[in-house]
Amino acid sequence: RMETDCNPMELPNNTGFEEDADYRDFEGTDVKDMRLEAEAVVNDVLFAVSNMFVSKTLPCAEDVAYINVETRERNRYCLELTEAGLRVVAYDFDQTDDRLQTPYHETVYSLLDSLSPAYREVFGNALLQRLEALKRESQ
Repeated sequence: RMETDCNPMELPNNTGFEEDADYRDFEGTDVKDMRLEAEAVVNDVLFAVSNMFVSKTLPCAEDVAYINVETRERNRYCLELTEAGLRVVAYDFDQTDDRLQTPYHETVYSLLDSLSPAYREVFGNALLQRLEALKRESQ
Protein backbone atom coordinates (compact mmCIF):
# COMPACT_ATOMS: atom_id res chain seq x y z
CA ARG A 1 0.00 0.00 0.00
CA MET A 2 1.29 3.42 -0.98
CA GLU A 3 1.85 5.86 1.90
CA THR A 4 0.42 9.30 1.32
CA ASP A 5 -0.36 12.36 3.40
CA CYS A 6 -3.03 13.77 1.13
CA ASN A 7 -6.72 13.02 1.16
CA PRO A 8 -7.52 10.16 -1.30
CA MET A 9 -10.69 12.03 -2.30
CA GLU A 10 -8.53 14.79 -3.84
CA LEU A 11 -6.52 12.43 -6.04
CA PRO A 12 -7.10 12.09 -9.77
CA ASN A 13 -8.86 8.90 -10.90
CA ASN A 14 -5.73 7.12 -12.15
CA THR A 15 -3.93 6.72 -8.82
CA GLY A 16 -5.07 3.18 -8.15
CA PHE A 17 -6.88 4.06 -4.92
CA GLU A 18 -10.20 2.91 -6.29
CA GLU A 19 -8.72 -0.59 -6.56
CA ASP A 20 -8.49 -0.74 -2.75
CA ALA A 21 -11.64 -2.05 -1.08
CA ASP A 22 -11.06 0.46 1.76
CA TYR A 23 -11.78 3.37 -0.58
CA ARG A 24 -14.31 1.86 -2.96
CA ASP A 25 -17.29 2.56 -0.70
CA PHE A 26 -16.36 6.18 0.02
CA GLU A 27 -19.17 8.48 -1.00
CA GLY A 28 -18.28 10.37 -4.15
CA THR A 29 -15.76 7.90 -5.56
CA ASP A 30 -16.74 6.12 -8.74
CA VAL A 31 -15.80 2.55 -9.49
CA LYS A 32 -13.33 2.57 -12.36
CA ASP A 33 -15.01 2.29 -15.75
CA MET A 34 -12.90 -0.19 -17.72
CA ARG A 35 -13.87 1.33 -21.07
CA LEU A 36 -12.20 4.62 -20.07
CA GLU A 37 -9.23 2.70 -18.75
CA ALA A 38 -9.02 0.77 -22.03
CA GLU A 39 -9.11 4.01 -24.07
CA ALA A 40 -6.23 5.34 -21.97
CA VAL A 41 -4.24 2.14 -22.57
CA VAL A 42 -4.78 2.44 -26.33
CA ASN A 43 -3.78 6.12 -26.40
CA ASP A 44 -0.62 5.32 -24.47
CA VAL A 45 0.89 2.78 -26.87
CA LEU A 46 -0.90 3.26 -30.21
CA PHE A 47 2.24 4.85 -31.70
CA ALA A 48 4.19 1.61 -31.21
CA VAL A 49 1.77 -0.89 -32.80
CA SER A 50 0.11 -1.17 -36.24
CA ASN A 51 -3.45 -0.88 -34.93
CA MET A 52 -5.15 -0.81 -31.56
CA PHE A 53 -8.71 0.02 -30.49
CA VAL A 54 -11.31 -0.82 -27.86
CA SER A 55 -13.63 -3.57 -29.12
CA LYS A 56 -17.07 -2.35 -30.12
CA THR A 57 -18.57 -5.84 -30.44
CA LEU A 58 -17.45 -7.44 -27.17
CA PRO A 59 -19.27 -6.11 -24.10
CA CYS A 60 -17.52 -3.55 -21.90
CA ALA A 61 -18.55 -3.25 -18.27
CA GLU A 62 -17.36 -1.57 -15.10
CA ASP A 63 -15.04 -4.51 -14.48
CA VAL A 64 -13.95 -5.63 -17.97
CA ALA A 65 -13.10 -4.22 -21.39
CA TYR A 66 -11.61 -5.75 -24.53
CA ILE A 67 -8.89 -4.23 -26.67
CA ASN A 68 -7.94 -5.35 -30.17
CA VAL A 69 -4.28 -4.95 -31.08
CA GLU A 70 -2.33 -5.67 -34.23
CA THR A 71 1.41 -5.67 -33.70
CA ARG A 72 3.90 -4.37 -36.24
CA GLU A 73 4.58 -8.03 -37.07
CA ARG A 74 0.91 -8.17 -38.22
CA ASN A 75 -0.17 -10.53 -35.42
CA ARG A 76 -3.66 -9.88 -34.10
CA TYR A 77 -4.78 -10.26 -30.51
CA CYS A 78 -7.82 -9.57 -28.41
CA LEU A 79 -6.85 -8.42 -24.92
CA GLU A 80 -8.99 -8.52 -21.80
CA LEU A 81 -8.55 -5.65 -19.35
CA THR A 82 -9.68 -6.18 -15.74
CA GLU A 83 -8.52 -5.10 -12.28
CA ALA A 84 -6.16 -8.12 -12.45
CA GLY A 85 -4.39 -6.61 -15.47
CA LEU A 86 -4.27 -7.39 -19.18
CA ARG A 87 -4.11 -10.75 -20.89
CA VAL A 88 -4.52 -12.24 -24.36
CA VAL A 89 -7.93 -13.92 -24.72
CA ALA A 90 -7.79 -14.66 -28.46
CA TYR A 91 -5.53 -14.53 -31.48
CA ASP A 92 -7.88 -12.37 -33.57
CA PHE A 93 -9.97 -9.22 -33.16
CA ASP A 94 -13.24 -9.31 -31.22
CA GLN A 95 -12.88 -12.93 -30.08
CA THR A 96 -12.50 -14.70 -26.76
CA ASP A 97 -11.32 -18.27 -26.32
CA ASP A 98 -12.13 -19.74 -22.90
CA ARG A 99 -9.56 -22.49 -23.42
CA LEU A 100 -6.77 -19.92 -23.61
CA GLN A 101 -5.02 -19.68 -20.24
CA THR A 102 -2.62 -16.77 -20.72
CA PRO A 103 -0.97 -14.92 -17.84
CA TYR A 104 -2.07 -11.49 -16.68
CA HIS A 105 0.32 -8.58 -17.17
CA GLU A 106 0.25 -5.62 -14.82
CA THR A 107 0.87 -3.17 -17.65
CA VAL A 108 0.23 -2.93 -21.38
CA TYR A 109 3.96 -2.28 -21.77
CA SER A 110 4.95 -5.64 -20.31
CA LEU A 111 2.27 -7.46 -22.31
CA LEU A 112 3.30 -5.90 -25.63
CA ASP A 113 6.96 -6.35 -24.75
CA SER A 114 6.31 -10.11 -24.47
CA LEU A 115 4.35 -10.26 -27.77
CA SER A 116 6.20 -7.94 -30.13
CA PRO A 117 9.94 -7.35 -30.62
CA ALA A 118 9.05 -4.48 -33.01
CA TYR A 119 6.99 -2.83 -30.25
CA ARG A 120 9.96 -3.13 -27.90
CA GLU A 121 12.23 -1.46 -30.46
CA VAL A 122 9.83 1.39 -31.32
CA PHE A 123 9.02 2.03 -27.67
CA GLY A 124 12.70 1.95 -26.71
CA ASN A 125 13.61 4.39 -29.50
CA ALA A 126 10.81 6.77 -28.46
CA LEU A 127 12.09 6.64 -24.89
CA LEU A 128 15.63 7.42 -26.03
CA GLN A 129 14.45 10.38 -28.13
CA ARG A 130 12.48 11.69 -25.15
CA LEU A 131 15.50 11.40 -22.86
CA GLU A 132 17.74 13.15 -25.40
CA ALA A 133 15.20 15.97 -25.73
CA LEU A 134 15.06 16.36 -21.94
CA LYS A 135 18.84 16.42 -21.80
CA ARG A 136 18.97 19.16 -24.47
CA GLU A 137 16.31 21.21 -22.64
CA SER A 138 18.29 21.09 -19.39
CA GLN A 139 21.51 22.28 -21.02
